[in-house]
Amino acid sequence: MKLVNSEVKSKLLQRLHRIEGQVRGVESMLEGDRECRDIVQQVTAIQSALLGFRELLLEEYALTCLLPEEDAPLGRREQEQTLREFIHMINKG
Repeated sequence: MKLVNSEVKSKLLQRLHRIEGQVRGVESMLEGDRECRDIVQQVTAIQSALLGFRELLLEEYALTCLLPEEDAPLGRREQEQTLREFIHMINKG
């Protein structure tokens, strides 16, 4: 799958930049001997941000790759295989 929707791609990149900043913040917190409670709270925020990133990415994948294209509809086997791959990806997370 390639991200063709530039708006979604931009949103995903913004989320990744925010997550990157949060991870750097945790690194600074560890180096600065911050309270464990504060670090755990920040890690929880990172997990939540990653889930949001994953949800947006999976939604785009589903809308882009799982819906048959009008000019090249997939056969039953191809549709089934694509859905099985999608389900497998979700279950791994």
